[in-house]
Amino acid sequence: MFEDCATASGLGGSTLRTMLCIIGAGPAGISLALQFIGTATDVVLVAGGALDHESRMQALYAGEVADEAMHSPLTEYRHRQFGGSSATWGGRCLPFDPIDFEARPWIDGACWPIAHEEIARFYPAASALAEIGEPVFDAREAIPGGMREMAGGFAPRAFDLDRIERFSPPTHFGRRYGERLRRAPNIRVLLNAHAVQIERQAGSPRIGRVKLCTLEGAEFSVAAERFVIATGGIETARLLLASRRDDATGIGNARDLVGRNYLCHIAGTMGRLTFTRPASEIFHGYERARDGTYCRRRMALRPEIQREKRIANIVMRLHHPRLPDPAHGRGILSAIFLAKPFISYEYSKRLHGGDALTAGLFLRHARNVLREPFDTAGFLANWARRRRLSARKFPSLIIAPRNNSYSLDIHAEQVPNPESRVTLGSALDAFGQPQARVDWRHRPLDLESVRVALHALKDELARWGGGILEFDEAEIPDAMLSEGAYGGHHIGTARMGRSPEEGVVDADGKVFGTENLYVAGSATFPTSSQANPTLTILACALRLAAHLQSRREHPAIETGRAA
Repeated sequence: MFEDCATASGLGGSTLRTMLCIIGAGPAGISLALQFIGTATDVVLVAGGALDHESRMQALYAGEVADEAMHSPLTEYRHRQFGGSSATWGGRCLPFDPIDFEARPWIDGACWPIAHEEIARFYPAASALAEIGEPVFDAREAIPGGMREMAGGFAPRAFDLDRIERFSPPTHFGRRYGERLRRAPNIRVLLNAHAVQIERQAGSPRIGRVKLCTLEGAEFSVAAERFVIATGGIETARLLLASRRDDATGIGNARDLVGRNYLCHIAGTMGRLTFTRPASEIFHGYERARDGTYCRRRMALRPEIQREKRIANIVMRLHHPRLPDPAHGRGILSAIFLAKPFISYEYSKRLHGGDALTAGLFLRHARNVLREPFDTAGFLANWARRRRLSARKFPSLIIAPRNNSYSLDIHAEQVPNPESRVTLGSALDAFGQPQARVDWRHRPLDLESVRVALHALKDELARWGGGILEFDEAEIPDAMLSEGAYGGHHIGTARMGRSPEEGVVDADGKVFGTENLYVAGSATFPTSSQANPTLTILACALRLAAHLQSRREHPAIETGRAA
């Protein structure tokens, strides 16, 4: 059942009672709720927005950024609606690596309290939810006969070229699974209900209720046996910190860990990789699995090299020449650059790197378009068909350069940093609650990992003899930090730990110092890996659902105190 709290009558002052209350209706919250359909557990799913995007809801995400050059405005990359940020995500899915879960002595704080296998067993079900086909991430097995080689004959010791990423259509979780939740007799979805305070039972480690408000002025609450916060890396920290009625520093924050170790990814495009082998032997595009899922190879730095070099996890992709520079001479690339005002913030920032479109730059790009009018028109028509009109969208721009020279698209792990954090700002939102303040910071190892990996690839190409990589080390900071914190990957603000001294939640996602409050989503990840977080978010949500269902079957466990 869906209930729009903005128009519902009789809510003011009431208390809704349920067994499980899930706060947040993005991919994590929806995936979690789906696992309880048809069970004996009644669920209230709190969606802090409407079915579709509304500017007045989105405005509730406003907040403060300590360094605007290092982080996007807090209203970008996040979507306050049913389905959350799956409304606009790109669909890239791949698992975390086993090394991500290891204790790596050269990276402070890089240790999960669970093994990789604990998450890996949920990747098949997570893949089904994300609609990415079989959970096969090896190029030799993903497609009958294997995928085309990235570079014929190139078999580097330091990099695995058989690792692939798979792409969701991309799935909008609200639209894809909303009707299933609507029909479920034991699921109640509250739209336009905004969680503002988590409240303990008097003198107890148990959470008693969550206070909710609407923009229309109604205040009410949900009382439940168990609660799960699934509101994303920034809002999870904000809600825990703002819940100060019973805990002066916020729920779960007795050791000042909530909001710390805020991670994203270190990402950018740089370098010039020129192949001396025929262009026919080089392939950097997508292939399709049996069910139509798009798949693509990447260059993944092997774990033994990460250990040997004492650096973070990192992957690279072959990439077209940089769009803002008209020297590439491609009409298609220039046409896309000129379309900058019509592309969404998330993608225009990534494609163009913030370059201003001056009159001189416009003319040079226009000349490129006029030189290749038919190629450009044909590409744009094909793009519209495969990207805009297809149910399974073509993932990204793929342009083969005429001179066999590529740039490198780099996606690297950001190492934990306690000084990179989400706190409460001084400004208040429409409910009188403190807005979030983000102070994103990186560490020297983040950029050093990129430098070492580039040199490793350069050496491998030289040994092979089929390509030359050129790059300027001095350009690494600008290239990798041109966007600061990369995109919408908000990670680590309520990290897992083996004890309250290490983390905000335990290995099961339960907040230390409480008996019945859990966190779902990337806020709990101790490390960011090289991978986009969505698939692991889904796998962790499924793991949490299995844990909660097990506890329901064994209620005596439920009364045990947290460590």
